[in-house]
Amino acid sequence: MTETSAPAADTARFREFKMPDVGEGLTEAEILKWYVQPGDTVTDGQVVCEVETAKAAVELPIPYDGVVHELRFGEGVTVDVGQVIITVDVAPGTAAAAPEAPAQVPVAEPEPAPEPEEAKPAARQPVLVGYGVSEASTKRRARKGAAAPEAAVAAAVQAELNGHGHTAPASRPLAKPPVRKLAKDLGLDLAAITPTGPDGIITREDVHAAAASAVQPEPVAARPEPAAAEAPAVAPAEAVGGAARETRTPVKGVRKAIASAMVNSAFTAPHVTEFITFDITRTMKLVEELKSDKDMAGLRVNPLLLIAKALLVAIKRNPDVNASWDEENQEIVHKEYVNLGIAAATPRGLIVPNIKDAQAMTLPRLAAALGELVTTAREGKTSPAAMQGGTVTITNVGVFGVDTGTPILNPGESAILAVGAIKLQPWVHKGKVKPRQVTTLALSFDHRLVDGELGSRVLADVAAILEQPKRLITWA
Repeated sequence: MTETSAPAADTARFREFKMPDVGEGLTEAEILKWYVQPGDTVTDGQVVCEVETAKAAVELPIPYDGVVHELRFGEGVTVDVGQVIITVDVAPGTAAAAPEAPAQVPVAEPEPAPEPEEAKPAARQPVLVGYGVSEASTKRRARKGAAAPEAAVAAAVQAELNGHGHTAPASRPLAKPPVRKLAKDLGLDLAAITPTGPDGIITREDVHAAAASAVQPEPVAARPEPAAAEAPAVAPAEAVGGAARETRTPVKGVRKAIASAMVNSAFTAPHVTEFITFDITRTMKLVEELKSDKDMAGLRVNPLLLIAKALLVAIKRNPDVNASWDEENQEIVHKEYVNLGIAAATPRGLIVPNIKDAQAMTLPRLAAALGELVTTAREGKTSPAAMQGGTVTITNVGVFGVDTGTPILNPGESAILAVGAIKLQPWVHKGKVKPRQVTTLALSFDHRLVDGELGSRVLADVAAILEQPKRLITWA
């Protein structure tokens, strides 16, 4: 944006808030929801919007006191880090000194030359992305029947979107630079695309829709063979019927990050998965006992808590499993800490926040950390920092009634433990077949740094602890 016509006083009044890097090295974020609108009063630290990065949904607080002047982007728009997303009038009481109605006079005149001169005082008042005019510009509503003010507004929007210091021809379609590039790459004329965005702005969806429809009718006339032309002629009707039974969801945000990470992990680290089925009855009894223990009062006690503790004990006895592979330096990085990741299913997709330094936690502290992690994930408030630096992960597929699975490693980690459903099954116990609580664990590990012996030892240790949970005391 090259807006230079605003007076110096206005420049000092309006503070611009840019999209911050809410994680480490993130380049963009999608605006999920605005909590304020133009004209609303905001205070320093007030949350004004929620954005979704490739890792999590994050609420953004505004660092200024004042009145919201304009929102630069609508909900659902992906914005690069560093772009201005909202402007705030930090001195709204001085708005009375703003330009008066003369800005309306040159708009009605046919000569284009004087228009920029007279429009200078109103340069801070353009309508952007359909969020309405500012308080000072409402005086121009006197001439509702005139078409010229609407053309001036459209020109102002076009100048904002294209980053030019001059107004563009009124006939030029309104679209943001990334949308223009997309249309150019697809060989589409923006003038032929029907806009659906605010104030007639062409969106990415409009371009994709135009590209999809462009391939249907035109090739029919171009083909000389009657048989070949007949098939495309039916295609539009088939497409309408098919579209009614299909829903397309753009891959972005957390889902896009998951897909990229899983593909990278699956085709980079050589996975090996081992399984063990065992009697977990005693652990289930211990869970019930702990629920009534005064030291665990108010905490969430479940089998996952004791499984997590058992895995931490097994890692302590077999520390080489807690490592990562450094491809660039061709080194194995051994870690003296365990950031225990817990896979959590959320409406935005699977995320894996981790408990920092879990190896040093007592059982009550671990229970509290697990409870907070799950609650935060379900509310969609997990921070990007909470999902970085994991070393080993647990994924509990048993809650869905699944016996077990072959989990894929999180990038940068060496092992992941899948917990299957706990079911009452016939089991040989003390020489007799009895109904016992049985489950299956699956451990996937990176075979570059964890060989079969180490992986087997870790998995066997976890099962042994859960079969005889008193070992949590002697082995911890």
